[in-house]
Amino acid sequence: MAVRSISRLHEHRRWVNQALLDSAEALSDKQLHQSFSIGQGSVWRSLVHLYAAEYVWLEALLGNESPVLPGDVAGSLPGNQQGEGGIRSLEELKQKWNAQEQRWIDYLEQISTEMLDDLINKRSTSSGKGRVHQTRCEDILLHVCTHAQYTTAQVINMLRQIGIEPLPATMLITLARTQMGTVD
Repeated sequence: MAVRSISRLHEHRRWVNQALLDSAEALSDKQLHQSFSIGQGSVWRSLVHLYAAEYVWLEALLGNESPVLPGDVAGSLPGNQQGEGGIRSLEELKQKWNAQEQRWIDYLEQISTEMLDDLINKRSTSSGKGRVHQTRCEDILLHVCTHAQYTTAQVINMLRQIGIEPLPATMLITLARTQMGTVD
């Protein structure tokens, strides 16, 4: 049951990520980079942060103890262009994210119940910076999804403040109903 539930949460994460990217496409460059006092400070930076977090955690799950998003400089300051993984456009972000999602799908397809207890080593870039933490695989897989939900709520709040309507659907129940054909 755990592997199935984790896979379902990641399916939901992918669906929401796509909805956020679709909504971002409708924004002007000014709206995409508009400053907010929540999340990472803009829709753009929040999307890049979400992508980067998912990249770093997948790399850790695949055995890279010190993962850094290509184009980032370890320890770079927020707002610094290096802190955006060298990603320069929404189109580039979408392409990289689509490729990364396929890597997540491939990884999740090979997960077994036994693997969920594996200890994963990852050097922290935030709390306890520089320290190598050991975390159970299952906890990382759940963390990626809960982090995505938290960041999604921040992006939705930004989109609401910009005046975007309709806001993207992000609820798991909406995904389920859409897949059953009971929601348009």
